[in-house]
Amino acid sequence: MPEGDVLRLTAERLDAALRGSPLLVAELRWPSAAGAHLVGATVTSCAAYGKHLLTRFDDGRTLHTHLRMEGTWRVYRSAPGGSSWRGHDVRAVLGTARWTCVGRSLGMLDLLPTAAEGELLAHLGPDVLDPGFPTSGIGTAVHRLLAQGDRPVCESLLDQRPVAGLGTIWTAESLFAVRQWPWTPTAALGEAGLHRLLATAHRLMDRSVRLGRARGLRASEPAVHGRARRPCRRCRTPVAVGTANAPPYDRPIFWCPSCQRAPG
Repeated sequence: MPEGDVLRLTAERLDAALRGSPLLVAELRWPSAAGAHLVGATVTSCAAYGKHLLTRFDDGRTLHTHLRMEGTWRVYRSAPGGSSWRGHDVRAVLGTARWTCVGRSLGMLDLLPTAAEGELLAHLGPDVLDPGFPTSGIGTAVHRLLAQGDRPVCESLLDQRPVAGLGTIWTAESLFAVRQWPWTPTAALGEAGLHRLLATAHRLMDRSVRLGRARGLRASEPAVHGRARRPCRRCRTPVAVGTANAPPYDRPIFWCPSCQRAPG
C-alpha cells in the first residue's frame, strides 16, 4: 500500500496539473458519485493527509480518494479534442485543456462538501509528514501511542488512528533506525522513546519526499524492508521477517535480529 511519502508526491503532481484551470472532462466511475457534475469546476488545491488524497474544487466540494493496495493516479497530456479513457480499472478522470489525471483501481472515492473534510478524517492521528508535526502534532501522536498499552509498537504505527501516514516500509525503517524490536509493547518505549521514534519517521519520510521531488526516487534503498535473508547493512546479520496484526490484516515486518534484539 502506498505510504505517506508517495501520497504527498502524488498530491503535488495532481495539484501542479489541475489547480487553477476549469475541468473540461470529469468522470467519476463510482456508484455513489457516478452522477456528479464537475465539468466547469476549477480545482483549488490537491493535498494529502496520511494516506488520503483531497482534491478541492471552487464550488465547495472535495473529491476524496484512497489508493488502498493497488490504486494509482497518473498525469497525461490532454489529447486535442479530448480522449475517452477506457479500462475496467478506471475510477476517475479529471482533465483540463492541458493535463488529464486518471485514477485507476482506487480503493475509496467520495465526493463531499469541503467543510466536511474534518469529519471524514477525524478518526486519524496527526499526519507524520505535516510540516508542523515535529513541533505540535508529535505530542498528540505520542499521547495516542502511549494509550495503545501492550500492543506491539509495529502494530500501533500501522494503525492510522495514533499517527497517520506510516505503512510497512516506514514502520520497519523507522524501527530499524532507532534499533527497536518491532514487537516491543508500545507503552514500554515511554514518552521519550516514542518521541524519538516519531521524529525519526518524520525525518526519513520527509527526506524521501524531498528526493522524490528532485529525482522521482525514494530517498535510498531500504535498510531492512524487503531484504529478508540478506545481510543487514549495519551488522551483516541476515534480515528477518515477522508479522504484524492477525489475518486478514496481517502485514510483513522486516527487522534485524542483532540490531533490534528482543528484550531478554
